Amino acid sequence: MAIRALLFDIDGTLIDSNERHVDAWGLAFREAGRPQELDAIRAQIGKGGDQLMPALLPDEPALHTPIAERQGAIFADLYLPHVRPFPGAAELVRAVAARGRAVVLASSAKRAELDVYLDRLALRDVVTATTSSDEVEASKPAPDIFAAALAAVGVAPEEALAIGDTPYDVEAAARSGVATVALLSGPFDEEALRAAGAIALYADAAALLAGLEESPLLR
Repeated sequence: MAIRALLFDIDGTLIDSNERHVDAWGLAFREAGRPQELDAIRAQIGKGGDQLMPALLPDEPALHTPIAERQGAIFADLYLPHVRPFPGAAELVRAVAARGRAVVLASSAKRAELDVYLDRLALRDVVTATTSSDEVEASKPAPDIFAAALAAVGVAPEEALAIGDTPYDVEAAARSGVATVALLSGPFDEEALRAAGAIALYADAAALLAGLEESPLLR
């Protein structure tokens, strides 16, 4: 069956923001008196706060919301103004839209962050729909965000592909019945992404753009 819709993750896939999220989480944990190793945080990047906090502080649920909210504020104030798209990211999205694929930005980011990213990518004219963590009950690796993305464009799971950079993107998409093309522009290596079930791997958005004609995105 032909691919009709492409469901793009944003952080680490289209926008070079993952390490800034790690830094913001690190500062939020330290301020709360619960410092975490940056590698431990990095291993959870790709999840929303609702999934990341239980993984890192499983025995202190009362701290989950305050720390997650503080991380969001730190990221918005210190880092969001400075993050930028990866080379080739906006061009990739425009190229697939020009070839008739519906484009959905399916992110674990908050709506306010997603709106900034949309402006920074300058893609509002080609994006069919967006989904954020504000609009679903659970963020990745729960399937909610990709399920909402499918519903937004009215396509069956087998008519869509996800593009992401973390095992949590791959797992969330698979739980929605969608296969994933993974990029190595995030904190995870080829082994981790293949183990999660990625059907193809590219170095980054620019590499996927360069190989677009032969990629699963246009099958």
